[in-house]
Amino acid sequence: MPGTVGLNAGKQPEPGLYLADQLVFYGSNTLRDRNGGLAPVEGFRLRAWVNGFGVAATLALGGTYLNFAVSAPLVDVSLNSTVPQASIDKFGLSDARVQPLGLGWRTARLDLGGSYALYIPTRRYEPGGTGSVSRGAFSHEFALRGTVYADRDRQWYLTAMASYELNQRKIGIDITRGDTVQIQGGIGGRVLKVIDVGLAGYALWQVKDDSGSDLPPVLAGSRDRVFGLGPEVGVLIPPIRTKLSLRYEADFGVNARPQAQIASLTANFLLWDLAKKASGAPAK
Repeated sequence: MPGTVGLNAGKQPEPGLYLADQLVFYGSNTLRDRNGGLAPVEGFRLRAWVNGFGVAATLALGGTYLNFAVSAPLVDVSLNSTVPQASIDKFGLSDARVQPLGLGWRTARLDLGGSYALYIPTRRYEPGGTGSVSRGAFSHEFALRGTVYADRDRQWYLTAMASYELNQRKIGIDITRGDTVQIQGGIGGRVLKVIDVGLAGYALWQVKDDSGSDLPPVLAGSRDRVFGLGPEVGVLIPPIRTKLSLRYEADFGVNARPQAQIASLTANFLLWDLAKKASGAPAK
């Protein structure tokens, strides 16, 4: 699902141990075909609620930052149409994401970094019905990120993360999802020292065809494409070391996928401040 990173896409976190929870709503009443036209599926209605929770840690080693993270989402998804075979109603734990290593660097006006992450299926892929919400396949994610600041106070910035997702064959069925390239980020600034505001966006392209002997013929040669844009606001709450972020984005330029609206609410909590501990100050 694109649009889940926003204005934090290319920023280097401060050293510490973080807990995060993100609630996402994904809704669509329109399905686009491979050429961007309306797909002939009457009564199409897709709704998904996703609650992702995770833990992330950042360590400072000289001028290099080491980043680690693990997360998993609970998903409730329903798809309705006038074609009963195309309708689904599923709930469960979806694929876990494990980032064993990320590297980052920081200057007065620039953050840079890269990472590798592995998506681990929680169950085998089960088409349609009321089965698993897992994609049923291992996927490798290679990402580069960066943020450019317009001033030495790091108040105004342009941020982005580009990732390549290399998908493996689904377990138990001969279908391999084509690889995708995704860019997420935005432009924003911090006002009143505790409020981040800006415009977030994303772009996703499928760069390889889906393949496999079990792939439905109607999907052969079809590649996803989507762009999205929308506002984001974040508020720091220093007494409880928490940041709340609210973001809304709408799809456009869609091929071979639903045209959706995405809303998300994210809470990041600093559990352990390693920056203060490293400097000799008492950790909170």
